Order: sequence, then structure tokens, then C-alpha cells
Amino acid sequence: MIEVPIEDMLEKTGSIFKLVMLAAKRTSELNEGYKPQVEVTKNKKNAAIALKEIALGKIKFTLNG
Repeated sequence: MIEVPIEDMLEKTGSIFKLVMLAAKRTSELNEGYKPQVEVTKNKKNAAIALKEIALGKIKFTLNG
């Protein structure tokens, strides 16, 4: 279950598209073995961890180019 309201995460990213893309990329990184940047309790899914990182400002959306 998501612990942070979506409105808070949208303030960090600016749009639902950026939020979804950022969460998907970060979830993939966590699935590959990257270390979480927040404290994780047992049985947390990587998607929930990614959303928590975004909400706390640990992960930011940037455009390459």
C-alpha cells in the first residue's frame, strides 16, 4: 500500500506522466539490485519503495539531452 498521497508525489515531479516514468525506471533499478535510498521494512515491494523515494525527494526526474 502506498503510504504517501499521490498529490505529494505530483508536486515533486510536476506531472502524472513524469511520476509514472520515474517510478517505473526506479522500480526496474531496484529489481536489478540497486540499493534503496530509504529505510525499508521487510515485505515491501519495489514499486512501493520507489514511490516512497520519490515522495521524499530522494529520486528526481531529469531529461537527458
